[in-house]
Amino acid sequence: MSAVSIPAARVPALKVTQRRVLQSELTKFRSLRSTVNTMAAAVVLMIGIGALFAAVTASQYHLGPAGIDAVSVSLTGTVFAVVAFGVLGVLMMSGEYTTGMIRASLTAVPRRLPVLWAKLAVFAGTVFAASLAASFISFFLGQALLSGHHLNVAITAPGALRSVIGAALYVTVAGLTGVAMGALFRNTAAAIATFAGVFFVLPPLAGLLPASISNHLAPYLPSNAGEVLWGGASGLHNALSPWTGFALLCGYAVVLIGAAAWRLRRADV
Repeated sequence: MSAVSIPAARVPALKVTQRRVLQSELTKFRSLRSTVNTMAAAVVLMIGIGALFAAVTASQYHLGPAGIDAVSVSLTGTVFAVVAFGVLGVLMMSGEYTTGMIRASLTAVPRRLPVLWAKLAVFAGTVFAASLAASFISFFLGQALLSGHHLNVAITAPGALRSVIGAALYVTVAGLTGVAMGALFRNTAAAIATFAGVFFVLPPLAGLLPASISNHLAPYLPSNAGEVLWGGASGLHNALSPWTGFALLCGYAVVLIGAAAWRLRRADV
């Protein structure tokens, strides 16, 4: 009696596509507890500190209402939230190098660059959505706290809607530079230190320079260029226009992302 051979079932090969890589990165992003905690911390900072500044401003109304920008006061938490979003961006890339997970990611995606594009897309989409919601909450909560002394403004006030949306755009693009720095340095501490230095150390250092230099240099620093979009750099001399400043911040991000892509493509893991 001869044995009957049964042909083995053919398993269709799964092609590596950008959409599948994107789904994989989204799964990673949602499954990491550190990611969720950092995102929550950024949202709390954005809303809580904005509400705190609005409450303090309202309580000090007796000192005089002159010079109060109700929109930027309610969005002050953006300055602090960008720290958390920047750290989140760094960890999204450098974390895989720390744990060694990057080897598995690049083995599954040999062309490498789709991994970076997917990380950037996932980060931009999730951070913009979360920060936009937090920005609107910050605005309306801040205006409610300021309304007791009639310092509040409506969302339809000139520049108000642009500032609310601009705060979300600012932290998103700033966070994308964190992703790029994580890919460039491949070391969490070095990337976070560099991010903090660029966004929080360079501006005050520039202010220590002679006015003839500082007034022409400070507006072009990444943080100052981006903050004009939501009113955070209103006291800056020679400040850029809101969308010009944001375009410059995007330019910085593009250069860093390009450098990160080059290193990811050329250098070994």
